[in-house]
Amino acid sequence: MSSQVLIEAPGTHRVEDHTPRDPGPGEALVAVHAVGICGSDREVYQGNRPDGYVRYPLTPGHEWSGTVRAVGAGVPATLVGRKVVGEGFRNCQVCDRCHAGETTLCAAGYEETGFTQPGAMAGTLTLPARLLHPLPDHADLTAAALLEPAACIAAAALRGGARPGERVAVVGTGTLGMFAVQFLKAMSPGELLAVGTGRDREEPARRFGATGFRTKDEELPGGFDVVIEAAGSASAARTAASLLRRGGRLVLTGIPAPGADGLDPTDLVVRQLEVHTVFGAPPDAWAHAVRVFGAGLLDPLPLVTHELPLTEFSGAIELVGAGDPKVGKVLLRP
Repeated sequence: MSSQVLIEAPGTHRVEDHTPRDPGPGEALVAVHAVGICGSDREVYQGNRPDGYVRYPLTPGHEWSGTVRAVGAGVPATLVGRKVVGEGFRNCQVCDRCHAGETTLCAAGYEETGFTQPGAMAGTLTLPARLLHPLPDHADLTAAALLEPAACIAAAALRGGARPGERVAVVGTGTLGMFAVQFLKAMSPGELLAVGTGRDREEPARRFGATGFRTKDEELPGGFDVVIEAAGSASAARTAASLLRRGGRLVLTGIPAPGADGLDPTDLVVRQLEVHTVFGAPPDAWAHAVRVFGAGLLDPLPLVTHELPLTEFSGAIELVGAGDPKVGKVLLRP
């Protein structure tokens, strides 16, 4: 018998026996291999996620990997036995934005695995099969558990449209920033600068492909073609914009607290900066992340610092919130 985490209400959880739910028409049952914890899982546990973006009681877990064990009617039987990851947004598929491929903007309202629908902190997960992205047979499922945050950054890389030989930069050197460095490295840039809060992130940034490193308090160069902001701090957007050449392309992914310093509209207009934003990952970004991962150009494994059993959920949540620079990605194993 496997287990599952159930958050009954903010601050209250238990680990209980898990009973798999047989897949209905259009669904698949996945045996979960590993599930990541991110800041939003901590918000769910503490009760400070915005209204409408969580529904209790809840089994959390939106970053996961696993293997398909069974499928329902109308789903290709060839999926059974495949290693997979899966999209979290439960989009309606019939609204205007869904038809345009912009499923994270679905007009039907917010529904997401691990927030309003049962998540992957359990032995199995049953979900619509159309959300699955099969992985190569040789894929490392522990590494693949990080493909959800990678897909969000894949969306940013696609928006930035970096071309070979361009000067590119990343602001932020956490998990998302390190993914951004890897995606931009895969575009064969002429220069790749990483900007972080401290020197402790320089070695991993360079290992992932950065050709230069600065802390945000140092004097920063300019003239970059594309900058991806993946920090989410109050000043990160302005720092990122300052790096760009006239007509450069800025992609914002971080969500700072309300009231953060905004971009200067005069600066945007006079320098004709292109500003793009990303919230979540639509299907094309997921496909891009899986493709880059399958080709060996994306290596999530070094970002994992802790693997714990599902029963140590509360300890894992504390680790994620401790602010210790030695804590990278924390995974739970059912």
